[in-house]
Amino acid sequence: MPIPAMTEQSDPLCLSEVTAAALLFDAPWRRFGVVGDSLSAGVGDPTPGYTNKGWADRVANVLQRVCPDVQYLNTSEFGVTTARTVAHQLDRMAEFGPDLLHLPCGPNDILRRKPDFDEIEKTMRRMYDLAARTRALLTTFTLGRAYVVPTFPDWDERIRAMNAITRRLGAEYEAVVVDMWNHPVNDRDNLLSEDRIHFSTSGQAVMATEVVRQLVYMLSSRTSE
Repeated sequence: MPIPAMTEQSDPLCLSEVTAAALLFDAPWRRFGVVGDSLSAGVGDPTPGYTNKGWADRVANVLQRVCPDVQYLNTSEFGVTTARTVAHQLDRMAEFGPDLLHLPCGPNDILRRKPDFDEIEKTMRRMYDLAARTRALLTTFTLGRAYVVPTFPDWDERIRAMNAITRRLGAEYEAVVVDMWNHPVNDRDNLLSEDRIHFSTSGQAVMATEVVRQLVYMLSSRTSE
């Protein structure tokens, strides 16, 4: 007898929207903002059995279930670098006035022939400086190891270097860093979209769950202090 295909409801790495909202019942955030690239946007191919929705929209839906008055703005653009995010998205986001703000983690910055990691870190620091002025709680991801660009033989080193920058700045600015580098979802055969870069909607569902889990952990840590 064939084993039934996993669905969002049976996925052990996913929380339902109702459960996620219950865990965030005392969440204080009312203005959720997202800037960056296609990873921030939650781009990905549909997966049978999963709602066709990106991680950011999923998190916004959870927050709106907690409080219907929550406002959500996602200004992310496909293919942009951190520098372009700084130049074209942060002014608009500052006007929005988020109290929860997600920042990109540089996947497009390392697609150059020879990325300058010192310059990348300076640009990311500029982004964090501007984002911190909103006084929002900042969140970000590390890049998963399933994200592979075969064109570059040193790709693994690039990912590790980029993730190191993200973790370093995240710690300095007290951001919530959702670490996807070695998450078990990376081992799933159906994780990547046809482009072999973006997580499919099954991966988006897991990423949304991880954001919620980290926000819950952060809130509980502050309460216990």
